Amino acid sequence: MEIIDRFFQAPKTSFFLFGPRGTGKSTFVHQHFKNAIYIDLLDPDRVRLFSAMPERLREMIEAQPESGFIVIDEVQRVPELLPVVHGLIEAKKGWKFVLTGSSARKLKRTGIDLLGGRALLYTMHPFMARELGHHFNFDKAIHHGLLPVVVASEDPAEVLRSYAALYLREEVQMEGLVRNIGHFSRFLEAISFSHASILNVSNIARECEVERKVVEGYVGILEDILLGWRLPVFTKRAKRELSVHPKFYLFDTGVFRSLRPKGPLDRVEEIEGQALEGLVAQHLKAWTAYSKGQMELFYWRTRSGAEVDFVVYGPEGLWALEVKNARKIHTSDLRGLRSFMGEYPDSRALFLYRGKERIVKEGILCLPCVEFIKELWPDRLLDQAFA
Repeated sequence: MEIIDRFFQAPKTSFFLFGPRGTGKSTFVHQHFKNAIYIDLLDPDRVRLFSAMPERLREMIEAQPESGFIVIDEVQRVPELLPVVHGLIEAKKGWKFVLTGSSARKLKRTGIDLLGGRALLYTMHPFMARELGHHFNFDKAIHHGLLPVVVASEDPAEVLRSYAALYLREEVQMEGLVRNIGHFSRFLEAISFSHASILNVSNIARECEVERKVVEGYVGILEDILLGWRLPVFTKRAKRELSVHPKFYLFDTGVFRSLRPKGPLDRVEEIEGQALEGLVAQHLKAWTAYSKGQMELFYWRTRSGAEVDFVVYGPEGLWALEVKNARKIHTSDLRGLRSFMGEYPDSRALFLYRGKERIVKEGILCLPCVEFIKELWPDRLLDQAFA
């Protein structure tokens, strides 16, 4: 498979590029910074070298011509390099740094402030459907996700099976992020049931037979190593009592499926519904990250149970989106969107489903889910795409 152009646009100054493993960060920097000095901290010899004497980075850079890019891949492995990078940027000799990483956990724990704002912070996400173009296959995406390392594999199921084990070994166990790797492994299975659902930490703690604060810490680790994220409740100008708990998503549908246990008592429709909503979630997450606007992503749920899966809010407008793993639309499916529009009359609503027809029902535009994600790309507003 040829190299796919990504929507992410690299700035012309120093920046951090974080993202889970396999999202294509290294491929991107090799492609866009071909003449850069490249320091790969996945190389154990490099890690030992710079851990022993971080100032060697300064010696190496000062031996080079002034100006130019320096790429440090997986910078979290030697966080002691960041003060040296900070000093080199402050020297104002034209050196610019591209600092990639798959975890901010170690950087946070060492108290390093990510260069005090002197380097911009960006994230790389799994493929968006639009990036793949004619290579995009909806059925494969819903089952295997859109991680570049998985999409390019001849055996995506096998890559996904080893993906979580790789993270457990190299990001969690080797970095000493948890005391008990067995507890954390059980937590990963338990949290998979919360994908695309309201996060109930107490229930997960009971399932894992550990204390609630331990699970809170585990969720924080998942966020720091970029495997999961919380979606907050939309509360702006709320007139009704709302849920106080966030929803939770694993960052990729394929990773969710690889972690989710399956048995004879599991309903296929439930897993398919979570996978579909997660696929939409990861597209919206990438869309907001790559767009130049200030769009934010939420969900909405009242204490009485009215709910909307996604709320997109920003200077350009307010949209409510509901996702259903169904091929037909029933009036009851639109109840949450109608409630939200009643609360926010200036909002616009979209209903996404597995059918093939674009229709308007009760004043709400209903779209095939595959059409929605294929027509979503950075800086294109929802009104422009689906007017």
